[in-house]
Amino acid sequence: MDVLVVDGYNVIGAWEELNRLKLKDMGQARNRLIELLAEYKAFTGNRVIVVFDALYVRGVESRKSESNVEVIYTKENETADECIERLVKSLKNVKNQVYVATSDYLEQRTIFSRGALRISARELLVEINSIESTINDQLKRRSNEKPKIKIPMKGSVLEKFEKWRRGNV
Repeated sequence: MDVLVVDGYNVIGAWEELNRLKLKDMGQARNRLIELLAEYKAFTGNRVIVVFDALYVRGVESRKSESNVEVIYTKENETADECIERLVKSLKNVKNQVYVATSDYLEQRTIFSRGALRISARELLVEINSIESTINDQLKRRSNEKPKIKIPMKGSVLEKFEKWRRGNV
């Protein structure tokens, strides 16, 4: 199973929609990011972890799950980068690949050295938009399809059943 670890505030600052939301309410920006990552997780099946550092949320490290996305708030005075590096070290093994979504160049170099791959914030946005487009296309296609009959029948039999269904015996 692949794992996507997201530097939460880095991505919020890099995505126009989330950056605008951040200016109004940081909590809404965090929630919107988690919502988008939940859709990503549902579509890909990958494990998703988003890390927010203690810049906006003070106190001890906390972990919780929101919409099947693991959310980590670092402890006070610990950066998201430090937490992400620790996560990569513990998650990376021969059975899975760890991807880190960040546009922080220094962090990208560090996670490369630990065996993880990087996805820039922009690349993650492109991927999420692509997934959203694919889902919308599938929904449109399915809504235009006629329901298929599970048991093949002759047209005359189908007409008879339809008359019965409508009460026109």
